[in-house]
Amino acid sequence: MQGIKDLIPAQEKADYLNALLKAGFSILDFGSFVSPKAIPQMADTAEVLRLLSLTNTSTKLLAIIGNMRGAMAAAQHPEIDFWGYPFSISPTFGARNTNKSMEQARKDVLEIASLAREMGKSMLVYISMAFGNPYGDDWSPSMISDELGWMSAEGIAHFRLADTTGMATAELIGEVFTAINSQQKGAEIGAHLHSNPATAHLKVKAAWQAGCTMFDTAMLGLGGCPMAADELTGNVDTLTAIAALSAEGASVNIDDGALQLSAHLARNLFAKYH
Repeated sequence: MQGIKDLIPAQEKADYLNALLKAGFSILDFGSFVSPKAIPQMADTAEVLRLLSLTNTSTKLLAIIGNMRGAMAAAQHPEIDFWGYPFSISPTFGARNTNKSMEQARKDVLEIASLAREMGKSMLVYISMAFGNPYGDDWSPSMISDELGWMSAEGIAHFRLADTTGMATAELIGEVFTAINSQQKGAEIGAHLHSNPATAHLKVKAAWQAGCTMFDTAMLGLGGCPMAADELTGNVDTLTAIAALSAEGASVNIDDGALQLSAHLARNLFAKYH
């Protein structure tokens, strides 16, 4: 929702999210504790949280945070299980997305990880620009592995490799996951892919065949990172990902009725707001 300019009322956000909570997903990224000036759509995250029905769901809640201030805000809400932090291996994008240098971002990770341990929360780090970048910054799978290595040593066990601009081919995605999975043991390394609809299923298939078993998706494939580019490439569509994984023989335990209701609500919601 963060890329939609029209402000969506908290109740309408919650109605949609409550449908997703019934579908059986592992984790639901429901909001962000970030600067309301930077991302106005997420300014009501705490209000949305109060409207969520959490009594009959096994889905864990994740909130995106951009700094220690965001982590401290998230810490006020015991319902939140995961704190998601965007860490870019592209210095250019890091400055553009969170206005931080690489060293400042590493310091953030250390401080937030410490607070997460203290609060009994899990930290999930998104490795932005994990499949290259359009800025001419250095990039290689070994750079990703180096960052994952020291974060794992700090007790962080959950990561997502993010194709932030949607520039990765299916072949590259497979190569990166194969390389990273061979070097990192014990960490949960998932895929946060952006894509145009025509190639999304190929990217999901490539990641799965390379050993990836956790995928971030968005209903209808909407969304993206407002800081990534002038023209956004959407997230991988949830329905497309489920179809691609099922075709590969994966066991996708999602309630189809709740899934279709979520898709219906998403169509209505995103037809209303632009």
